[in-house]
Amino acid sequence: MKAEQTQLNRAFTDNRKAFVDEWLANLAGGGWDGGAQSGGEDLAERAGEMVQLLGDLSRSASPDIAGADGAALRQNLETLSKTFAARGLTSSQTAAFVFSLKKPLFARLRANLQSDGAALASEIWKATEFIDALGLHTVATYQKSREEIIRRQQEEMLELSTPVVKLWDGVLALPMIGTLDSSRTQVVMESLLQRIVETGSEIAIIDITGVPTVDTLVAQHLLKTVTAIRLLGADCIISGIRPQIAQTIVHLGIDLEGITTKASLADALALALKQSGFTVSRPKA
Repeated sequence: MKAEQTQLNRAFTDNRKAFVDEWLANLAGGGWDGGAQSGGEDLAERAGEMVQLLGDLSRSASPDIAGADGAALRQNLETLSKTFAARGLTSSQTAAFVFSLKKPLFARLRANLQSDGAALASEIWKATEFIDALGLHTVATYQKSREEIIRRQQEEMLELSTPVVKLWDGVLALPMIGTLDSSRTQVVMESLLQRIVETGSEIAIIDITGVPTVDTLVAQHLLKTVTAIRLLGADCIISGIRPQIAQTIVHLGIDLEGITTKASLADALALALKQSGFTVSRPKA
């Protein structure tokens, strides 16, 4: 025996295209400004796919997005959230896109159940819970997507902020700018060690002119990096030791014995060239 069609299923599936058109028209008319960022032309296609999946899930008298039957719809919402996040839409715009389903859905329920107030109230409440669950899932996925985008951008910025520069044959320099923490130290160490291996360099200069402060933790990070460089058979020079930093290092009792330090990158380069056997001189007039 064929199961009786639920009111939600009927609302979503009867003339689905008209439902989608009404949904998008109400969305635009309500001031939703995410149309251009969300893809413009393919927004209607995304909305149509979602409504079709909503119709499939609402065949059940108690549609549950978290259950096995809701897997396809969850995937659809997650893809939508990631797309919106990548294109710069806000969480509010993303949530509004889903919650705006209520207006055309409620209108259809009223049209189908206008003579039965009790049934209408029951179906509207069921529809509200259903759409709210969709919205919450969508926003949660959006938040995770934004966090992933931010994390990836931070990693890219971290890599860009620690460039390893070849100053001369056998001489590398790593100019550092900003605060040096554990995660950044790891990136610095990996980048510098990789470049030492690739170029066969024998001297690496770490320039901390752009590091605002040096405390015990920063010094420990520098020492670890120097130790790793030495394990590869290369020497390390730390440049950019300003008077304030020198005083701080002495005050903290940090032991930099055995590590060559210079006040400027130019001084460090001059020393590196000398250690490499190069002589730099001005041409005679």
